[in-house]
Amino acid sequence: MNRETVIAEALDLLDEVGLDAVSTRQLAKRLGVEQPSLYWHFGNKKELLGAMAEAAMAPHATAPLPEPGDDWREWFLENTRSFRRTLLLRRDGARLHAGSSPGPADLGRVVRKMDFLAAAGLPERPARMAMLAASRFTVGSVLEEQAEAGGAGDPAGAADSRGAAGAAGSGGGAGRSSDIPSIDHDEAFEAGLALIADGLALAAGQR
Repeated sequence: MNRETVIAEALDLLDEVGLDAVSTRQLAKRLGVEQPSLYWHFGNKKELLGAMAEAAMAPHATAPLPEPGDDWREWFLENTRSFRRTLLLRRDGARLHAGSSPGPADLGRVVRKMDFLAAAGLPERPARMAMLAASRFTVGSVLEEQAEAGGAGDPAGAADSRGAAGAAGSGGGAGRSSDIPSIDHDEAFEAGLALIADGLALAAGQR
């Protein structure tokens, strides 16, 4: 049993039971080993979750980097969409990713991306803040989407209605959410992402 096998089985367990129910006891049972055997690879559950988060990001982390001459806006949009698609591949993917720390390879890719934006004429600080805003916006969007999908007994569209009510500053009293139309997750994500990209273009004097 190697580290990669443990991580792969842990991600399968995540998809089956959700993040809250993932435990080293259940994982050891699936692998047919005693629980202490897992500590050869991971000192504690936090280390295991960190390794799971890194592995779950593989589709996005291995996506092609931007090339000189690429349109920065189109790349920015597609890079963020790729991040969202990857989070959605796993049950509770956004929760698993939230709070995780990038590894050395991830940091190297971030540098390449920032260099690309700088070469496209975007000021460093606005570009950095836009990348951060897009990342956090994506995690939050997927958190809402996955919470709705996993919420037992939650009427369809309830999470969207709560989100819209909160953003509008309404009191959220009984009966209020039914007056707010549900929002398609894809549509809402694209609209928010476009606003971030528009803000970056404005900061760069390209609008």
